[in-house]
Amino acid sequence: MRAGAASAASFLTNGTMVFAPGPGTRPRKVLASACRALQAECGLREPAFIRSVGHLAELVARDPFAGVDPSSVYERCVSLLHHECGALPALPLVSPRGDVRILKCTGTEALSVSLKVGNTPGSPNAYLERLLDLPATTRSWNTVVRLVRRYA
Repeated sequence: MRAGAASAASFLTNGTMVFAPGPGTRPRKVLASACRALQAECGLREPAFIRSVGHLAELVARDPFAGVDPSSVYERCVSLLHHECGALPALPLVSPRGDVRILKCTGTEALSVSLKVGNTPGSPNAYLERLLDLPATTRSWNTVVRLVRRYA
């Protein structure tokens, strides 16, 4: 709340926060202030990404994984991309190990599937960060769907 949010709540345990900015406060200002406070208070220096619940609700309504059988993949994922990210190379993209497939890109999010190769599932986040040389953050598609159901 000290960062300027009227309300804030952690969603699950993966670092996802849902907040409402205080009156007259812009969401990005709240995010920047919260990041500074976390760095000062506990040394946390991680990239942070922001999307409105409305934007995520629109993404969920598009049903981007309609053609993907959840039982055929390890995980369906959405990666929030850095604001400086340009266009991705032609899709679909497949990681060198074949354990990540980037299927779609909205311009601000990459939609992918993670596959298990041997005992290890692929990491869309690691693959995208190497590919783009920029930070990203990735969540399970089910996390986004649950967040939208709760807050939209």
